[in-house]
Amino acid sequence: MHSSSFEHMTRLAERRLDPNLPLSIVDIGSYDVNGSYRTIFDKPGWTYRGIDLSEGPNVDVVLDSAYVLPLKSDSVDLVVSGQAFEHVEFFWVTWLEMVRILRPGGMIFLIAPSRGPEHRFPVDCWRFYPDGYRALAKYAGLELLEAETDWSPHPDPGSAPWGDTVGAFRKPARGILGNFRSRLRRYLIRRLLRGA
Repeated sequence: MHSSSFEHMTRLAERRLDPNLPLSIVDIGSYDVNGSYRTIFDKPGWTYRGIDLSEGPNVDVVLDSAYVLPLKSDSVDLVVSGQAFEHVEFFWVTWLEMVRILRPGGMIFLIAPSRGPEHRFPVDCWRFYPDGYRALAKYAGLELLEAETDWSPHPDPGSAPWGDTVGAFRKPARGILGNFRSRLRRYLIRRLLRGA
């Protein structure tokens, strides 16, 4: 993680979260390579769980697949993910899982690179822009609260080559038909992935 990503996540938390309300938080892609977001969410009444594919620092839950999160639907207040989506081949499937576990009214904070050198871990497939975040919101039926890209280089030389697209999303309450559509979409995508 570069320092600008940590700064972006800190600003999202300061702007969007009430430190006096209890929150359950999961961090998708939490393995601590060069730092983690855990300290941002270390508040009384907040519970933070790091989730990743590999056991290691800052990982509380180890996944068998990037496309199946072992959590109940509508069970988490906040899903955060930073510097992970570029490493997920079919990120849109992971995205739907993130939306599934998020309770109505809950938020997703997503930070993904808009530029930067290739860094395979084990793959490096994608870069993102605000229009991509608008498409993700539309695809999953979320409200996009904000999306921006930092186009100027960060003053820290280690972070200067990198740029992030930063977004906040909210899950609206859904009726029976909306819930059925979401479940059907996830089912069909998983069926398609079995052949991939």
